[in-house]
Parts: sequence; structure tokens; C-alpha cells
Amino acid sequence: MISSSSSRIEWPTLWVMVFCYAMWGISTTILYEFSAILGFIFLTLSVTLHSSLQHEVIHGHPLPNRWWSEALVFPAVGLLVPYERFRDTHLKHHYDPNLTDPYEDPETNYLDPKVWNNLSRPIQGILLFNNSLSGRILIGPAISLLILGLEDYRNARSGDWSITRAWILHLVGIIPVLAWVWLVGSIPLWLYVVSAYLGFGLLKIRTYLEHRAHEQPRGRTVVVDDRGPLAFLFLNNNFHLVHHMQPEVPWYKLPKLFDANRERYLQRNEGYQYKNYLEIFRQYFFTRKDPVPHPLWENVMHTDDDQKS
Repeated sequence: MISSSSSRIEWPTLWVMVFCYAMWGISTTILYEFSAILGFIFLTLSVTLHSSLQHEVIHGHPLPNRWWSEALVFPAVGLLVPYERFRDTHLKHHYDPNLTDPYEDPETNYLDPKVWNNLSRPIQGILLFNNSLSGRILIGPAISLLILGLEDYRNARSGDWSITRAWILHLVGIIPVLAWVWLVGSIPLWLYVVSAYLGFGLLKIRTYLEHRAHEQPRGRTVVVDDRGPLAFLFLNNNFHLVHHMQPEVPWYKLPKLFDANRERYLQRNEGYQYKNYLEIFRQYFFTRKDPVPHPLWENVMHTDDDQKS
């Protein structure tokens, strides 16, 4: 269910939307003509910020009316993921008892150990690289898109009209974006696609360690106490525990809410916290934080095997 934070208009979010679209438009035209590198960089940032704004809309922001809010992020700036698929899978992800479940959590990167053991060595190597931060940025989007595409294709062929509709609406949302790039923009279309992919890769920085394997659902969600540029780019979703506990709270209130109840939140998630994103880069850019097979499912697998024998 999509939450609605209030009956009032959330102006800070609307102003960020104006800023995002302005940055997107300028990056593809004036700025790109001035400097192709700067145009590419700021276009990539605008793609990531637009995804963060879509995330706000999913949770009932910034307007009281859901349809008007969704219309504000309808243009498929990021090209790659249909908004309705993002919305539906993300809301399913918000059922905390299933967090990190290899089958029930659409956003987890853990696998059932039995599935992992049956994979070929090359595939295992790819997934192991994906569990480093550098790998998540570089190949994480491709893996996510492949999994989403295959699952959606199977379900659409089985008659799930909601998935077919999501992709049709996504294609419609791409039309104004491509028309702008083709008719008004200066950036080549192929480079725009590269930027969209990299924008998705930047988003993977936020999602990289949002959830860990833990016996208790309350201990699975992180707080990254960052107040810098990446926190703004992710619209403070680095305070992820706060967001999961109170998804109706808009992004600009999350830091103060955390500061006012710091001990409560950190006690709840058993201290699953990082100081900032720089700490995460230092620890995990070339190193895996987690195994690919779910570490708590190893015991489940052995228990099931023992019972069968």
C-alpha cells in the first residue's frame, strides 16, 4: 500500500524536482556544449536524483494525490526501469519480516545456498565481484536489469497484465525523453544511454549495504550517518532504518528525526551503522562485505537435509 504523508503539499520535494529537471535539461544542451565531460557528469547525477524522487513518490510524496505525484516523475529520464515495476517491487520489499529473503525480497542480493552451489564457476565469479562496491556500481545495474527482464517476461507471458502495462507506460514515458535528446539536446543518444546506466550504478552505492543478514528483522537495516552530497543525491535514504520504520516521513525530515532518537534507532538495529559513505568506500570498494549465499540459510539447508535423511 502506498502511504500518504499528509494532506499538504511538500514544497521542498517539489523544488528538488524543479532543480532535477532543470539540471537534466541544461546538462543535455548548454552544459554539454560548453563541456562534454561536465554535461555527462551532471546528466548522470540528474538521472540518479530522479530515481530518488521516484522513490519519494512511491511512498506518497509530495502531493496528496497519488496520480498527480506520479505524473511529476512520469518522464522515463533513467530509461532502464519502468516506474510501476520499481514501485511494486519496492513496496513488496518494505515488508520487513522478509528482508534479505532470497525468494521474497525483490531487492536482495543474497541467494539460496542450494541455488548458489548449482551455479557455474564463471557465474559465481561474476556474482562475487558484484558483492564488492566497485562491482555493484559497474555490473550491478546489468545484473538487476537481466533478472527483472527475465522475471517480467515470464510473468507477462503467463498473463500478468500489470507487468505488460508497466512496460507499455514506460515506453510512453521514454518518448518525451528521446524527443528532447533527439530534437533539442546536444548529447549523442548513445552517450545518454551510458549516462543512464551509470546513474543506475550510482544508485547502487546507496543500496549496497542497506540490509544485512540478521536473525531479527529489526537488525537488518542500516543507518549511514552521512550529510554530504551523496546523502542529498539519495534524498537522505541513507537513514534507511528511519525510512523503513516511518516511510510516510518525507526525505527532508529524516536526519532530524534520527538525531532526536539516535539511541532508540541504533538500539533497534543493534548498531548497524556507518559514519559516512567515505567509510563504506574505504572498506568495500575492492572487498566483498557479504557472501552471495545467504549466511543464515546455510543452517536452514542443513536442517532440512537432516530431516529428510
